[in-house]
Amino acid sequence: MALGSLGKCDEAIGAFDEAIRIEPELAAAWNNKGLALDSLGRYDEAIKAYDEAIRLDPELAWAWSNKGNVLESLGKYDEAIRAYDEAIRIDPELAAAWNNKGNALDSLGKHDEAITAYDEAIRIDPEFAWAWTNKGVALYGLGKYDEARASCHRMCPDGISLLVG
Repeated sequence: MALGSLGKCDEAIGAFDEAIRIEPELAAAWNNKGLALDSLGRYDEAIKAYDEAIRLDPELAWAWSNKGNVLESLGKYDEAIRAYDEAIRIDPELAAAWNNKGNALDSLGKHDEAITAYDEAIRIDPEFAWAWTNKGVALYGLGKYDEARASCHRMCPDGISLLVG
């Protein structure tokens, strides 16, 4: 998705549409189109693209995880968690799905469950900075300020954390 990473999401969508025209059963093209649509804030269209990717390849964990991201952006946290759970069922080592599930749980105020999800993401990828930072946010929500500070600073010990100092 090089065009999308260059901020050319409209061009990327056109390229994915052409790939889909040539090979309509290509789940990865539908998934990547969903990413580009999501980047443009076209969430309903992104969900449709992810749903098509999932219809074509129900075992495409990234499509489930990406759909969860859009649902989370829409504030549909329970639906997002179900999508992340499906991604995790398919690929239990998908650290991003664990991290994002933690975000949705944290948004629901389920800080302990969120921390469990972040811990799993960290187990899979100990260098996953977002998981460490997000865990710190959840710990902060529980009033565990010293642990939160340690988690947020784990990957960037000399950095500045706006949440926990």
